[in-house]
Order: sequence, then structure tokens, then C-alpha cells
Amino acid sequence: YGWGIFGWVNHLIIRPVFNFLIGFDMSIGIVILLLTIIIKMLLFPITWKTYLSSAKMKVLKPEIAELTEKYKNDAMKKQQATMALYRQTGVNPLAGCIPMLIQMPILFALFRFFPATFDLRQKSFLWAEDLSTYDSILELPFEIPFYGAHVSLFTLLMAISMIFYTRANSQMTAGAGMEGAMAAQMKIMMYLMPIMMLFFFNSYASGLSYYYLIANMMTIGQQFVIKKYIIDEEKLLAKIQANKAKPKKKSGFAAKLEARMKEAQKLQEQRRKKK
Repeated sequence: YGWGIFGWVNHLIIRPVFNFLIGFDMSIGIVILLLTIIIKMLLFPITWKTYLSSAKMKVLKPEIAELTEKYKNDAMKKQQATMALYRQTGVNPLAGCIPMLIQMPILFALFRFFPATFDLRQKSFLWAEDLSTYDSILELPFEIPFYGAHVSLFTLLMAISMIFYTRANSQMTAGAGMEGAMAAQMKIMMYLMPIMMLFFFNSYASGLSYYYLIANMMTIGQQFVIKKYIIDEEKLLAKIQANKAKPKKKSGFAAKLEARMKEAQKLQEQRRKKK
């Protein structure tokens, strides 16, 4: 079940829930479906926090663009002005990373759980004869390096769902401060990751690919609900602008960081004068 925190998550959370669902004497495929729904619902607040952070960055993009143009010849002043804007509006640019880090142990734990559990051995679901191994629907007359000589349908569907997931995610976070080379790299990864997953999971347990397929579809649905019914960008912008008028007390870390940046700026100016 994995080492450290991954093993703990499997032993303390995933395995007890899995055993509870198996107790209802349902198809193992339905058990995985229900387990996925439970996990995604538990992670929904984290997902919402991540998208909320992206939406805040998105509505601030015009102001950040103005600062970029204003201080295009002075990277230090641009950074100081951007941090001041974040502080005035109450936006934390790192807020979207923290929720993602919180859910990573669960994602990695599930990656270890499905191939290791004996409950999937010799258990069929839909076209898969054994969820503990790959679900071949086509045997190839040749072997593709790193892929194999068969086609796993759950893996193929999972890779397709990942394309739709990454596209939906890129639309959700469009304009959230990513531009230029970073935006280009994200676009490349959007298409590269499904291909990598297709090769990596083709000979893996089909139960794991089935789980990721359902999880991706649910995440796309959650993104749609958040964008359509929960996050109102106009109200969010109004709230952010209202935060500007409120007095902000600097934290100790923020004060130290700003002081360091000012010192660095002074050193930079002194070096320019010497030249």
C-alpha cells in the first residue's frame, strides 16, 4: 500500500471505505464507482479552493498587466508592486498550490491501492475480465516499445478523458497569470500527459484506469458546476476591489520579504551608479 503517508491513507481511509462498500455485495466495478464518488466529494472543498484561487488571479490579470507594462524595465519594482497588489486585494498567489499538495497523498495512495488489493483478482466488470490486470480488447501483430502488443480500452478512455479534463482545466484557469513561455509549456503538457499516461497504464491494472476515468469525468463535472453556478467573476472582482480599501496589516514574513526586496533594490541601484 506504499510507504509513509501513502500507506497510512490506504490503511486508515481507503481500505475501510472499500471494505464497507464491498459488504453490500455489489459488483466490484460499482464499488470502485462509489469509492470514486466518495473521494471526489471529500476533495470537493479542496478543488473549489483551487479554482477560487485561479479565478482571483484571473480577474486581477488586467491590473497585473498594467504593472508589467509600467515596470517593464525594472523587474524588482514590478515584483514589489505585484506583491503590494496581492496584499491590498487579499489574494494569495500560492493559495491554489496548497490544496493540490493536500490531495496528492490520496492520489498516490490510490495509485498503490488498486494494483495491490486482492479484491480485484479475477473480478470482471463490463468488458474487463480481470480488473487486477489490463483489459485487452485488441491484440496487435507487433509490439510497440513502452506500450505493448495490446490495446487496453479503460486506459484509452482514461487518456481521452484526461484530454477533456486538461482542456476544461485550462479554460477554468485561462488568464490566471500564465502567459508567454509558461502558457506554451502548459499547452504542450495538456497533450503530452494523456499520451504518457496511455503508454504507462496500458499494461497496468484496469481497475486503476477505470478509477482515473471516473475521477476525470467527475472533475470535469465539478469544474462545470463551479464555473457555471458557484464562482461569479464580477462579484469576485467587486469583492477584491473592496478589499483594497480595507487597511492591511503586514505579517512578519511579508514585512521581512519586503525589506529584503528593498535592500536588493538598493544594491541594484548602487551597482548601476558604479557602472
